[in-house]
Amino acid sequence: MTYAPFDLTGKVALVTGGNRGIGLGMARALAASNASVAIWGRKDAANQAAVEELSALGTGDVRAWSVDVSDEQAIIDATAETVSSLGRIDSCFANAGVGFGAPSFMDMDTETWRKNMAVNLDGAFWTLRESVKHIVERAKAGDPGGSVVGVASLAAIEGAGRNQAYAATKGGLISMLKGIAVETARYGIRANAILPGWIATDMTAAAQGADVFQTKVISRVPIRRWGTPDDFGGMAVYLASDASSYQSGTTLVIDGGYSIF
Repeated sequence: MTYAPFDLTGKVALVTGGNRGIGLGMARALAASNASVAIWGRKDAANQAAVEELSALGTGDVRAWSVDVSDEQAIIDATAETVSSLGRIDSCFANAGVGFGAPSFMDMDTETWRKNMAVNLDGAFWTLRESVKHIVERAKAGDPGGSVVGVASLAAIEGAGRNQAYAATKGGLISMLKGIAVETARYGIRANAILPGWIATDMTAAAQGADVFQTKVISRVPIRRWGTPDDFGGMAVYLASDASSYQSGTTLVIDGGYSIF
């Protein structure tokens, strides 16, 4: 018999950047666990492909919206449309992200800094804020409970040379979620961060093709392989489910043991 809390029937999960990479891996598991899933992504073709794939996995409804998370008003509008279309938001996964580095910290320009901030921190802030508003309104109406999750990075807690802008956004995201966890617990909201290690996605394509990276870095991962987007499915289901009702304010590392070796 399946452990009942992992059945997400009746719950609605929002995943930004849910049409590829880690976001799609999480969305697959959420849909397969019978959640209704809202996907926000910038590319219509990828959105539609994700909807077609996920719709065949469970009993929930799967829909997608074209959303640029660096646009505050777009997020406000998309949140309202998601709630209107699917009835509610129970869990929000602020996953959309970019990674722009520089040859060195000294060479990092303001444009690089701001491009990282616009998506990874500003976009996550607006996404989480609007979902929290909705959940708090539900709670005040007698329907409490929800889960908000930010996809951060090991770069937030390790030295990320030439990627200080990216690392700063991810460290800020962790701090934001801890503050949300404390402030909104009274409404039944849990807030947690996921910290991926080296994951095979479009963002790491260049590193995946470099033999020296495989030799010098991936060989240090105790599990001895790149992570995959599907490695995040189980954690997404857990955090969206009633099984995580007492887990809040934590940072959950998924890195194959890399950070402890």
